Amino acid sequence: MTVTHHLRVHRSDENLAREGQLAWHIAQVAADPVEVDPDVVDMIINRVIDNAAVAAASLTRAPVSAARQQALDHAVSVGGSGATVFGCSLDRRTSPEWAAWANGVAVRELDYHDTFLAADYSHPGDNIPPILAVAQHVGADGRALVRGLATGYEIQIDLVRAICLHKHKIDHVAHLGPSAAAGIGTLLGLDVETIYQAVGQALHTTTATRQSRKGEISTWKAHAPAFAGKMAVEAVDRAMRGETSPSLIYEGEDGVIAWLLDGPDASYDVPLPAEGEPKRGILDSYTKEHSAEYQAQAWIDLARRLHGQHPVLRQAQQPGSEVNVESIVLHTSHHTHYVIGSGANDPQKYDPTASRETLDHSIPYIFAVALQDGGWHHVDSYTPARAGREDTVALWHKITTAEDPEWTRRYHSDDPNEKAFGGRVVITLTDGTVIEDEIAVADAHPLGARPFVREDYVRKFRLLAEPVLSADEIERFLALAERLPELTPEEVQQLTVVAEFGVLASAPAPKGLF
Repeated sequence: MTVTHHLRVHRSDENLAREGQLAWHIAQVAADPVEVDPDVVDMIINRVIDNAAVAAASLTRAPVSAARQQALDHAVSVGGSGATVFGCSLDRRTSPEWAAWANGVAVRELDYHDTFLAADYSHPGDNIPPILAVAQHVGADGRALVRGLATGYEIQIDLVRAICLHKHKIDHVAHLGPSAAAGIGTLLGLDVETIYQAVGQALHTTTATRQSRKGEISTWKAHAPAFAGKMAVEAVDRAMRGETSPSLIYEGEDGVIAWLLDGPDASYDVPLPAEGEPKRGILDSYTKEHSAEYQAQAWIDLARRLHGQHPVLRQAQQPGSEVNVESIVLHTSHHTHYVIGSGANDPQKYDPTASRETLDHSIPYIFAVALQDGGWHHVDSYTPARAGREDTVALWHKITTAEDPEWTRRYHSDDPNEKAFGGRVVITLTDGTVIEDEIAVADAHPLGARPFVREDYVRKFRLLAEPVLSADEIERFLALAERLPELTPEEVQQLTVVAEFGVLASAPAPKGLF
């Protein structure tokens, strides 16, 4: 039965014992030797495949190449230590923290992997690169890796259920540092005290503002979770050497809650698995069919549905069209309106020269392109030529968002059967015709029109990997991933994707300090 940990600020003279601290309770969950349920194992395999898919698709992108070069500049010799780097040959290894960095950027670059949304936001698949890197470095087997990943997902999702960071403009990776540290602790079979110290330091070093997701969004968006994973690996290393961390990290009068979140009088109720309770948090998360911010997933599906059902919308904005679009209003949740909608008041969200990172956080742009094209492509939908197309810009600038209290309520609902990430669209044409429709969840969502299952994850992997991996490499990776809990330590060290000859050479190889 789930245990709720009541979290509040404590004065120093209250002397809150470690056993009463959230970081300690997280460490207890991580140290619990409970087995992983079969359906959780199955979903972990899906997400390992999903992460490899989106990493493969990003191998030649500049941020990924830069991070990869940094990792390779910290290469280690093969001899039972080190971890692999996505795209590189199996015998090229780097230290685990740098592998977590490089692979984390590759996974995050296209904004295309799994998501969990509750009190805050998260991409829990960001736990996979650091935990896998450590597993490869220490020679862990597949069973240990599965247990570590189950913990990483569980802790991040539990924190996201209870503690809102974005309200205080703190980036959501502050929940990732502790979860990755906890997952590594489970993987290594560490004791509660060591994991406790690692969790505290991982949180302390991964709090940052959300300016990285505001206005003109930079390439740091992909690096932020990779940095958190790297910090988690280093925090575990220091804790294993007997070094201690700031305490009370959450509850202290100068701690995270008091000064970064809701203040000295705040409290939170964090649900965590009880002793002996299986870690099933991953089953509440969901992946993306489209390469865009998760709140855009349902809107893309609605746009392609409208594209098929209403020919007039395909013709609107075309030269010589008798009927055009007067306005499009997306009635949606507070988050969608203020973070990726017109409520953000970011002019960059309407700028055809904006960065890819900015465009994938602009629901007016995304809806315009999906409505015109009847779908979404992880590369073609973001090209400068596509964003600058005259009819697209004209339509894009007629799209606004509006917060609807009911969609906000559903967004924050604790009932998974009514929790929603979409909204209602009202399209007004120049002849007075009004077209209305709505969607609650994306088609790929567990409650959507076409929920993702194993064959969908495999199809996504093949689609994204085929341009950069050989046919044999695709089959090699899938065969390993689908046997994940049975893998030997040697096979875990091969759990990566190796690009075809010449692919990485086509990517930029920037020089830096190292």
